[in-house]
Amino acid sequence: MKTIILWGVLTISLLLILIILFRKKIGLRWTSTFGIHLVLAALGIYVVNYSGLIGEVYIPINPATIGTVTVLGLPGVALLYGLKISLF
Repeated sequence: MKTIILWGVLTISLLLILIILFRKKIGLRWTSTFGIHLVLAALGIYVVNYSGLIGEVYIPINPATIGTVTVLGLPGVALLYGLKISLF
């Protein structure tokens, strides 16, 4: 019974989010911009890891690191590098 209620709530919320996105054109532009930033953040971390720019330090690609680089940009990579050196 709980799973049926859960799936119902998830389905209704997904439909409402889709209605909001398609009703307002600003929603589609925002999501596409955010998606591009996510891809560029993951690509930036990947390039830094495998280019040898920062030596033997490896920054893992996970939601926390990608989110940090998405919000902060390339200085976020420097922040992650500094945290990796100082904490580990």
